[in-house]
Amino acid sequence: MILLRIFLVVGMVFHKLVWEVLKRRESLPLQAREKPALFSLKSIVKLGKSSALLFLIIQTLFLDIFPIEEDSYAIRVLGIGIYLLGLIIAIVGRIQLGNNWANLEDYQVLPQQTLVRNGLYKYIRHPIYIGDVLLVLGLELALNSWLALGGIALFIFVYRQAKTEESILIHAFPGYEEYRQQTKMFIPYLV
Repeated sequence: MILLRIFLVVGMVFHKLVWEVLKRRESLPLQAREKPALFSLKSIVKLGKSSALLFLIIQTLFLDIFPIEEDSYAIRVLGIGIYLLGLIIAIVGRIQLGNNWANLEDYQVLPQQTLVRNGLYKYIRHPIYIGDVLLVLGLELALNSWLALGGIALFIFVYRQAKTEESILIHAFPGYEEYRQQTKMFIPYLV
């Protein structure tokens, strides 16, 4: 079980490292960058994301919360598969998005940003979001935890976020409506 826990944490850390390494660096010097107000929506979202990651790491390493069943081998194997699928989809989606990525709490399209339509984005518009949902769902199943049901709440948040993002993108990119007609939001050919 300890090896499983380490494996899951390494995946989460790898996910975070990919984001940090690929994150676009602002051209402004550090002191000239705009700092969000302490209680702005942006700072609250960042704090929420950091807190969720810290909780997941602590849970993964040390806690058995709300176990689903005692003999949980099948649930754990299913969870590992879903976790790996989500991890791969999120990371590949992030790499393919390249410099077109922006923090979800920024609600903006950057001047040099372009519409990505290749790779995973040829089939689904939000691979990072669905990848992250699958990652968390798989993690909780691999840990044999009823907290996997939290994946429903996460999906609702992600769906709402994706719809908000799309309303911005539709105004920023003339071809976005056509792109929406040709792709699905989260699952190729289905949803």
